[in-house]
Amino acid sequence: MQETAPQVTAHGGGVWSLRVPIPDNPLGHTLVHVLDTDRGPVLVDTGWDDPASWTELTDGLAALGIGVSDVHGVLVTHHHPDHHGLSGRVREESGAWIAMHAADAALVRRSRESPPGTWLDYLLRKLTAVGAPEDHLAPLRAARSARRTTTLPGQRAALPDREIVPGELLDLAGRRLRAVWTPGHTPGHVCLHLEEAHPAGLPGHGRLFSGDHLLPGISPHIGLYEDPDDTTGATGQDDDPLGDYLDSLERVGRLGVAEVLPAHQHAFTDATGRVHALLAHHEERLGGLLALLTTPLTPWQLAERMEWNRPWDRIPHGSRSIAVSEAEAHLRRLVKLGRAEPAPGTDPVAYLAV
Repeated sequence: MQETAPQVTAHGGGVWSLRVPIPDNPLGHTLVHVLDTDRGPVLVDTGWDDPASWTELTDGLAALGIGVSDVHGVLVTHHHPDHHGLSGRVREESGAWIAMHAADAALVRRSRESPPGTWLDYLLRKLTAVGAPEDHLAPLRAARSARRTTTLPGQRAALPDREIVPGELLDLAGRRLRAVWTPGHTPGHVCLHLEEAHPAGLPGHGRLFSGDHLLPGISPHIGLYEDPDDTTGATGQDDDPLGDYLDSLERVGRLGVAEVLPAHQHAFTDATGRVHALLAHHEERLGGLLALLTTPLTPWQLAERMEWNRPWDRIPHGSRSIAVSEAEAHLRRLVKLGRAEPAPGTDPVAYLAV
């Protein structure tokens, strides 16, 4: 099998990556990795469920001499639609198994089983509780009134039929691929450690399929783990996704891999250096938030004042909701560390540096 198309990159040792586009997204594409095994090719992620994405995936496979029907299995790093979206279609075409960590498989199952309108109801409750203004809530109220059939993200995603168990070698004939649990971006995110000598002889312990956990130039979104079906707001109150992410970064840094094969941007070396840079970035960001919390702020007010990749008034409506979730995750971390606390008597709840 040879590299014969611009969207295909050969990484050596029976590993390739395919650029599969994400429609209307600044990330541009997902890097779907192809791993040759003695039972046939296995995909690490599949890309977004979109006709153009499917065409790029199948064309990329064809450039390697692989038909979709040849795919033996799909390993999903996490449940987000730019990673898991096409898994079901690959399985339909090939009979391939789909494997995912149990925590993210539970999210897929919950999304599929939730009644219509659940997601909008959850967003309205959540955004009201964090202090979102009425001009942000109004479009959601209108959507809820007009389309009670709005589905949860991932409502049509395929249910996996195998579990990725952290610490275990996966059942891949002729390969040594070990699962590394890296919660943070999602509760069931996994990286996959290819415990084989680097084909170019780079020093280090193999290669790492890092999904969204470790990327060369950006930090993944870290939001709260919550259950949209929970109307009490109690579920997930003890979760600390940013703390999980930071712990997972240190775990990956200790692997000492020679090269990282992420799901976005490009492959890179010096995983340890990138881990240290991300740890420093989040510590600096937490310090910056403490400086903002000298007066009580709701999560929405904090998000408005945080630094993003563009001014707050230029962030699209849906992205603002995601940004507030990230602000909440950082607040949760500060509270866990005893560096911030809810201000007494505030409604919506505001937070203050300790």
